[in-house]
Amino acid sequence: MRIDGDHTVSEVTKQMGLLRQIRGPRAHAQLIGGEVSLLPAAAHRETLKAMRAVGREPMSMTHGDFDYDYLLEVVLDDDGTPAFDKVSFAAHFDSLMRGRRGAVRPRSEAELNPFREKFAQMFVDLKKQTGVTSYLAHNMTVTPTNLDEVEQVTCDVLGMRYDMMSFQPAAFIGDDRRWKEDFQEVTIDKVWERIEAGAGQKLPHRAVQFGDPRCNRHTVGVMVDGVFATVLDADEPKDIAARDRFLAHHGGMIFGDIPRWALTVKVIRAILRYPGDVPPLIGLMTRILKRAGGLRRVLRAARQGKVSFRTFVVHNFMDAEQVKPAWALMKEGKTSDDPLIRETQERLGACMYAMAHPETGELVPACAQHSVLDPIENIGLRKLLPLEPKSSRPAGITNGRAAELAESNGSRW
Repeated sequence: MRIDGDHTVSEVTKQMGLLRQIRGPRAHAQLIGGEVSLLPAAAHRETLKAMRAVGREPMSMTHGDFDYDYLLEVVLDDDGTPAFDKVSFAAHFDSLMRGRRGAVRPRSEAELNPFREKFAQMFVDLKKQTGVTSYLAHNMTVTPTNLDEVEQVTCDVLGMRYDMMSFQPAAFIGDDRRWKEDFQEVTIDKVWERIEAGAGQKLPHRAVQFGDPRCNRHTVGVMVDGVFATVLDADEPKDIAARDRFLAHHGGMIFGDIPRWALTVKVIRAILRYPGDVPPLIGLMTRILKRAGGLRRVLRAARQGKVSFRTFVVHNFMDAEQVKPAWALMKEGKTSDDPLIRETQERLGACMYAMAHPETGELVPACAQHSVLDPIENIGLRKLLPLEPKSSRPAGITNGRAAELAESNGSRW
């Protein structure tokens, strides 16, 4: 498709405006494609600015197959000064992908570890060179083919500079010729069990829930020299009491992506208004330290640079076979009598991951977008954004990469 970026900047600006109107002034949002690094760097930068301008904290979703020079072009303005204080990227690595430079057809997940390391290292170098910090997520699609490798991937990536590890069990969406396995074997529980095996411990996840528990599972904690200390444990009543108190008093506060002075003022005002929240907060911090092995262990690990926040996530998407009839009935305001379709409707109704449609004023759940609307919209996009001549290529793609992409028929790019 056309990749000059003007279409992306204008359309994303409209989408973010609708999200602000319906969902409120502040949220996280993902810039997805296609492959975002096929955008010229300037257009990528301007799109991130447009998202931030309406209170969204953007994360660029990528396969991670771009060079450091491209990252610099995205992060730096034309005058060479940083356009952002912090950027967020999610890199998708799994052995099911085709066309990556140096690993066109990987045979195992372990074969991709050097590429995972290289991607993360770019952001270490970025901070050293420009002062721009980053938040990095590692994404992986899971099928019966690589389910048993999730444990080792978890173990390996924990040793890398990623803040989040996200796994997505594959769903039957798109070209039926591609997927031949029985995806029903890959349940959210089975994936989570293998993540826990890779982490070497249980990962409590019931204290905070986003959307439907059949769709999403997540936990946040502190990794201290290989030990994960969850922030909240549903089996600890004092944790839940502190959680409920915090949400009741401070649930609407914004902590991320604001100047430190503003955050400091907010915290001081919150303490002055609710001084009784301080003891429960101290108690929670004490329990987190205990889970991490005690204060001495944490301080020793901190001196060695072995303390970091980590998040584990599983997003469990649904098959198009159920989503299509479920969405059609929801549009008519009807509830299905079929238990499986009704379950699908419940999950769609609780979806936290929606696509904005300014032309209709709708927010569409991701599974409905991909199963129902994408096939139709792709037909329109082919007319709206005609294919470029074969000789052209976007900024950020080297001649070598362009040739390699051309040679790898069936590439996901």
